[in-house]
Amino acid sequence: MAPLVAAVLSVPTASADDPGTTAVTEHQAESATISDGLVESNHAGYTGSGFVNYDNESGAYVEFTVTAATAGPATLSFRYANGTTANRPVSVAVNGSAGVSVAFPGTGAWSSWGTGSATAQLVAGANRVRVTATTANGGPNLDRLTVDTGTTGAGRPADVNGQLRVCGVKLCNQHGHAIQLRGMSTHGIQWYSQCVKAASLDALASDWGADVLRISLYVQEGGYETNPRKFTDMVHGYIEEATRRGLYALVDWHQLDPGDPNANISLARTFFTEVAQRHRDKTNIIYDIANEPNNVSWAGIKSYAEQMIPVIRAQDPDGVVFVGTHGWGSLGISDGRSEQDIIANPINATNFMYTFHFYAASHQDEYFAALQRAAARLPIFVTEFGTQTYTGDGGNDFAYSQKYLDFLAANKIGWTNWNFSDDFRSGAVFKEGTCAGSTFTGTGVLKPAGAWIRDRMRTPDNFPTS
Repeated sequence: MAPLVAAVLSVPTASADDPGTTAVTEHQAESATISDGLVESNHAGYTGSGFVNYDNESGAYVEFTVTAATAGPATLSFRYANGTTANRPVSVAVNGSAGVSVAFPGTGAWSSWGTGSATAQLVAGANRVRVTATTANGGPNLDRLTVDTGTTGAGRPADVNGQLRVCGVKLCNQHGHAIQLRGMSTHGIQWYSQCVKAASLDALASDWGADVLRISLYVQEGGYETNPRKFTDMVHGYIEEATRRGLYALVDWHQLDPGDPNANISLARTFFTEVAQRHRDKTNIIYDIANEPNNVSWAGIKSYAEQMIPVIRAQDPDGVVFVGTHGWGSLGISDGRSEQDIIANPINATNFMYTFHFYAASHQDEYFAALQRAAARLPIFVTEFGTQTYTGDGGNDFAYSQKYLDFLAANKIGWTNWNFSDDFRSGAVFKEGTCAGSTFTGTGVLKPAGAWIRDRMRTPDNFPTS
């Protein structure tokens, strides 16, 4: 599993003395047994009261005591920082077993935190998890161990479907079958990060039954360009949290103004190179390289895509890439064009899909007809839609929304709804003020659009495996 730089989210910590309360427990490194290392707190971003700084020597270790309710497999995830450019590998041994190597590559800074993971068999009761440095540089700065004993391979969307690929005009799972992914898009994470936290993501995965989380990274409007390091780390963290819950992580390069994605291509190269490199060994990452191109020709978007897809492929050869269509993702309709521009001049690449957006109260017969025509010729994913007007506000047209969703279901076209926040607009699923709290399940916290979309997400797609 590739390392993941994590934003610090407020994740409930179960007591290690009460393993029956949850399948996930967290164990702070500063409370473990330490040999040849020190507890320090001089780098920001750690959890608990500090982290362990290994001595620079082979054989230094941190040993955790992990209590398991029953014997069985577990995923061990180590939150760490490595401010160097060299790996700081360790051996992870459970109860004296032969150790499994975890690389712990550089995270960019000692205050940038990532995750390295391993799988292990635990016995019922107490287990000794020893993390031993194997080079003279010692281990990384180690913050905590998270133990997941109850969710791996338990029917979660990303576990069942694995590495996706585009087959014909469909999105197919690791078994070669067409599937439909359904989920939610965050609002801009520069504004509504408080809505993307442990409790809300737990609700999205378990109560809503989502398959995918779209991570909306605005480029302008106070987003990525103002602090690339901060926002890249936030995306890494949200990918980690989606992965932890068995969701697909759809990384959305949310450019709006300027509408020509070529204007941001240098920033896009930097961002996607790091994200694809960091997550290339994962099977739940989808890359959307241009949210809503506008006031730009299809030829300009095609040129951008044919430059950017190889950037991702160089790091992650298997990752599916999405490309926004012209006219704000409308297949050209909002620009007075049509899907024929794309059909006549398709992107020269494989394993990618074109994206389509609609807002049902605004985009009706002409847009729906374009989608119908395009779906027979082009691989399409609906990365954004709402039941309201194109502003994400106003009254809901649930009838026309259902017309769209019925067509998408019949044709196995995936979708993510806008948006998973408590913004004042009608398209934000939560009532205003909800994100300041910790309750996100049920319909009591939802606006009408939220209750409607949750209800349609709770009937899972039949993910075929044979």
